[in-house]
Amino acid sequence: MDSVANQDSENKGSIWDLDQKLDQPMDEEAGRIRNMYRQKKFSAILVLRLAFQSLGVVYGDLGTSPLYVFYNTFPHGISDTEDVIGALSLIIYSLTLVLLLKYVFIVCRANDNGQGGTFALYSLLCRHAKVNTIPNQHRTDEELTTYSRNTFIENSFAAKTKRWLEGHASRKNGLLILVLVGTCMVIGDGILTPAISVLSAAGGIKVDCPKMSNDIVVLVAVVILVGLFSVQHYGTDKVGWLFAPIVLLWFLLIGGIGIFNIWKYDSSVLKAFSPMYVYRYLKRGGRDHWTSLGGILLSITGTEALFADLGHFPVLAIQIAFTAVVFPSLLLAYSGQAAYLVNHTDHVFDAFYRSIPESIYWPVFIIATLAAIVASQATISATFSIIKQALALGCFPRVKIVHTSKNFLGQIYIPDINWVLMILCISVTAGFKNRNQIGNAYGTAVVIVMLVTTLLMILIMLLVWRCHWILVLIFTGLSLVVELTYFSAVLFKVNQGGWVPLVIAAAFLLIMYVWHYGTVKRYEFEMHSKVSLAWILGLGPSLGLVRVPGIGLVYTELASGVPRIFSHFITNLPAIHSVVVFICIKYLPVYTVPEEERFLVKRIGPKNFHMFRCVARYGYKDLHKKDDNFEKKVFDSLFLFVRLESMMEGCSDSDEYSLYGQQTTQLRDCLLSNIGDTTLSVISSGDSIVPIKSPQANPTMTSSGQASSQTEVGELEFLSSCRDAGVVHILGNTVVRASRNSKFHKKIAVDYIYAFLRKICRENSVMFNVPHENLLNVGQIFFV
Repeated sequence: MDSVANQDSENKGSIWDLDQKLDQPMDEEAGRIRNMYRQKKFSAILVLRLAFQSLGVVYGDLGTSPLYVFYNTFPHGISDTEDVIGALSLIIYSLTLVLLLKYVFIVCRANDNGQGGTFALYSLLCRHAKVNTIPNQHRTDEELTTYSRNTFIENSFAAKTKRWLEGHASRKNGLLILVLVGTCMVIGDGILTPAISVLSAAGGIKVDCPKMSNDIVVLVAVVILVGLFSVQHYGTDKVGWLFAPIVLLWFLLIGGIGIFNIWKYDSSVLKAFSPMYVYRYLKRGGRDHWTSLGGILLSITGTEALFADLGHFPVLAIQIAFTAVVFPSLLLAYSGQAAYLVNHTDHVFDAFYRSIPESIYWPVFIIATLAAIVASQATISATFSIIKQALALGCFPRVKIVHTSKNFLGQIYIPDINWVLMILCISVTAGFKNRNQIGNAYGTAVVIVMLVTTLLMILIMLLVWRCHWILVLIFTGLSLVVELTYFSAVLFKVNQGGWVPLVIAAAFLLIMYVWHYGTVKRYEFEMHSKVSLAWILGLGPSLGLVRVPGIGLVYTELASGVPRIFSHFITNLPAIHSVVVFICIKYLPVYTVPEEERFLVKRIGPKNFHMFRCVARYGYKDLHKKDDNFEKKVFDSLFLFVRLESMMEGCSDSDEYSLYGQQTTQLRDCLLSNIGDTTLSVISSGDSIVPIKSPQANPTMTSSGQASSQTEVGELEFLSSCRDAGVVHILGNTVVRASRNSKFHKKIAVDYIYAFLRKICRENSVMFNVPHENLLNVGQIFFV
């Protein structure tokens, strides 16, 4: 470096030009990828088209709420017409404060590169603070193009919050449990939304045929639900184009009917826009009106679906659809029903269908049923997605995931979960036979999810947005005043159906937490019992065994170090393969890992050991498709690594030259000497090299480059011959058991619940399409 510094200005200029020439493609490539994943630009026409499409995916649940809100608000009838005005005023301000202001314009901005939902918020927090309960992240992960995070100013309020959150394991576990509670309540929504939406829509039959038994209505609803869950394996790709027109027509219908009813019955209901009627309603009715808030809460169901489905549409499109179509249509629909009820207080049980003009009754009934099916479909799909995210973060047992669309990666189907949801949904529908009790259960789930989102948003505003604490206090205060008020109301109805989501959530929470606990303990066991590299080096190139032709892929949860399973294997068997590759499948708190940044490859020990490590990184939205040849991708990355390593070694005269720990300047000098004017785009990541695209050959190489090329060809031929000789996938089957002195509840959780989940869950070998004849399981037991 000193000789370069002493050159004349002309040579300095040429070196600088080469330096810039090499850096430019790196920066351009990184910038291109970042723009692809972070700064998606949409034309005005495309935004409007996406806003139209979002109606069918995002707002179906919210749009079907007018079917049952007034009935659940006044289950015992209306005693005073002023109560209708007060209830309408509460609905108007709930839609405005919670939906419009909080979710559409604030919470939707707290997205993870466009992804929404509880796990998206948690992934943001995991990147900005070390709160992940499985500490398997490495500094190289932070260099991913999708790993966006901010730096903290020392002694700032955000830095203090971060240190407090990281200060104790109980806080990390508390945050995880909070996220799991919100997730379980969303799963509860996936059960209750189809039940109440389809049952309410089917109830329209009884309005035109009043002598029909309620059991017939329930039977019709059950038949629709069975059909709905039975066609889930086809996916929504083939019929999804119908969703948006159906929901748009639905919103136009309920808005038009609302205008008609306001004009025909009582336009004075518009005085409900004055907040004074909220105060009068709560003051006049006492406890009865307070508990009726549980029914009014149903007017804002679907808010979490709105946030969770952000990944399909840009925030601007969702905001346009809500403000231009959904919000005014809902206000008109509820105002129209209130105008009708002021003159027909005895029709509150079927307020929506009773208020429809007779001439269009059956067309509206058909559209209502279709809208209920669309709303249910969207909620079921959202449940599949959130379970997939929980699985990726180690919080749910491995289940079979089927891809239902070649065009849309996010459209998935989980058979096991689908049938569980169907059984629970039919049980709720047939068991209660009553929209009021199902509505009570639905309201409980909705308000708990809202509270979880508010608590997570506090941390997001502090750690991610760096908002002033006064703004955080204002947001928290306004949100909690509204949501705790609703929460206190639904507590009175726990014994009237509100217990259902609590039981469902408790069951799923137990499953998810026990599975996560077992996953963490397995990882800790791997970390504490891993083999030292010195022990491996002491065995020599043959590892003290016979090296047979072939490649052994050893799967481990460790991203560094040699797993205990390997020592267990070579201690009990007299032979090992000529090439050993340790495979680590690692999920990161990002929504996706670009394919070109998926694999990290590193050599373990000297070259004659022929041992490598390959870390495959995935985000919580990434999927393992059947047509993905995981084994081929591993070998492609391994071969490319050998080429890059050989090129860099040609730059050094020292036998102790190391590929890892290189500074950027060393890497640049090496590449300049080997490839001259050709371009090579790589990301230097500490102790690993992540290839972005393959290097171009240079016809003029130095003598050291020619030697390294011969070495490279020799090793590549050796690897190819070993691959042709056969590939064996070695998986560790670690059995977790509670120690003898463990407490009773721990023994139940580990020895029975976790063991049962491990027995019925899907194996890793199936997820990565490992041929059964090439699979070798190595078992070991450890006690916690």
